[in-house]
Amino acid sequence: MNTVLESKDLCKYYGKGENVVKAVHNASIAIKQGEFVTILGKSGSGKSTLLHMLGGLDTPTGGKVLINGKDIFGLKEEELTVFRRRKIGFVFQAYNLISSINVWENVVLPIGLDNRQFDKEFIRDIIATLGIDSKIHNLPYTLSGGQQQRVAIARALSVKPDIILADEPTGNLDSRTGEEVIGLLKMSALKYGQTLVMITHDEEIAQIADRILVMEDGGIRER
Repeated sequence: MNTVLESKDLCKYYGKGENVVKAVHNASIAIKQGEFVTILGKSGSGKSTLLHMLGGLDTPTGGKVLINGKDIFGLKEEELTVFRRRKIGFVFQAYNLISSINVWENVVLPIGLDNRQFDKEFIRDIIATLGIDSKIHNLPYTLSGGQQQRVAIARALSVKPDIILADEPTGNLDSRTGEEVIGLLKMSALKYGQTLVMITHDEEIAQIADRILVMEDGGIRER
């Protein structure tokens, strides 16, 4: 299998001199196409910072991120925005749905932002797979937390990205709903052939992955 996502000596430092904080320090990882990898770490370990850099949402102090061999921080800002929108699907703890538009409109929004036609059959299949087909006309506030997170997952999958990056996707859910959402996320990524990278502080959730990376004090290692 090809390596789809790679970081080389990735660093993110804040402050200077004696006050420097090494949020991420020399993190080098390689993730293959179709893998499900969890990055396990306590709050403050640097895992969210790492994930944001892997997705091009935050700029590193040093090092590289390669997606399909392309150095994403070698791209101009506009090029990176388009690349990110087409290649990466993000699932956040806070859902980040737009409250004024319905479920269907939230799901297809990233495709519209890219001025592309969307594949209605593919979108309907995602929505059915995630069990929210009866909610497509609902506004987000009428949904439960678990349903809102399913909408967020559908939105991430809608652009047919190579990589799904999930930032504590069960953080606002009870344990039963959280396990259900993780199962759906794993099933969806497997069904659509996507690479899934998820950060979590939950040991049980981490065990569901193909591989676990552990983050401590800005450094990362294999479990």
